[in-house]
Amino acid sequence: MTVHLEAADGVGVIRLDRPPMNALDVATQDALRQAAAECSARADIRAVVLWGGEKVFAAGADIKEMQAMGYEDMALRAGALQESFTAVARIPKPVVAAVTGYALGGGCELALCADIRIVADNARFGQPEILLGLIPGAGGTQRLSRLVGPSRAKDLIFTGRMVKADEALAIGLADRVVAPDQVHGEAHAWAARLAKGPALALRAAKEAIDTGLETGLETGLAVERGLFAGLFATRDREAGMRSFVEQGPGKADFG
Repeated sequence: MTVHLEAADGVGVIRLDRPPMNALDVATQDALRQAAAECSARADIRAVVLWGGEKVFAAGADIKEMQAMGYEDMALRAGALQESFTAVARIPKPVVAAVTGYALGGGCELALCADIRIVADNARFGQPEILLGLIPGAGGTQRLSRLVGPSRAKDLIFTGRMVKADEALAIGLADRVVAPDQVHGEAHAWAARLAKGPALALRAAKEAIDTGLETGLETGLAVERGLFAGLFATRDREAGMRSFVEQGPGKADFG
């Protein structure tokens, strides 16, 4: 098994486990999709950590496997490749990527599927597909440009260069930089804090933001309006407002 899912205290950890570099072959892509579907479905998982291990997040696709593929093979596989990563991006719960070492090609694209990225100071991001005569095929041309802007995305994709942690932080590709031995703990703490929050409101917030980015302002506002109103029918909203009135802000129990 190249992908493991463990859950405790409301946090699910999707762990890549394909030594030595967590190359994302077809089997791993399919396992990622299955793990994402399970995280989405399980009520006991309220937030998710993506984790590649202490040394490397994921150094990209399995090039030896891809080299044997022709146009017909990849024409059939490309959709499944994107679906695996999209399944992670659409987990309706907060998702944090804990990145140590390399996050290149598909590894970078997988990190882009998270809501935030906590990275080690030894992390290296990049989309080197151009150096293989290719372009990113698992969402990199779309998610990277939405995150860091089209000019920076073109710089990284056109050149295939690697970005160190400090530059990743400066351009918005990383959200927090810590020592390598603190990455998993910081990511898990972030997820654990949100796992105690209002699950339906967090789900609605993520849906509203992501839908707005994928459509236009008017559509995004309409989605926000419907989700906002719909939350007034939830126990989370009732508990949150009751707690605010009786105890003040920030003391609600959404368990």
